[in-house]
Amino acid sequence: MNEVLDKLEALCAKREYCVSDIRRKAIERLDGDRRKAEELVQSLIENKFVDDARYASAFAREKSGLQGWGPIKIRFQLRAKGISDSIISEALEEVDPLKAQARLEKLLENKWRSLSDDPQGRLKLIKFALSRGYEYEETEPLIKRITAR
Repeated sequence: MNEVLDKLEALCAKREYCVSDIRRKAIERLDGDRRKAEELVQSLIENKFVDDARYASAFAREKSGLQGWGPIKIRFQLRAKGISDSIISEALEEVDPLKAQARLEKLLENKWRSLSDDPQGRLKLIKFALSRGYEYEETEPLIKRITAR
């Protein structure tokens, strides 16, 4: 069991993991022994190797900044990992709204280049923005400006 703990600690030292991901890895490495896996997970939490708040913050910043995800998609993905709404809200507050807006505008401009000749281009651009996790009200002014050029 110490060997598995050492391997999980090494994994956590390389990058952030949430509790649910580490629990799954522990169960896999212990051949389905949930009781022992939970002991390992508790040890990792107590020793600060795993922290859902830290994971959620890193996840939100990365997905917003690098991949251009909006708050809806980020919230959905973090909920799927079993992270509480309060932690998710705190993580989303760390995302710089001006940078997120600039990233969204750049994504929409790039997408519009490939859709501008399409009669359904504007609708497809709206669907694209929604699929990235942005609200319609937030994207509509940008889309109007981009498609009017």
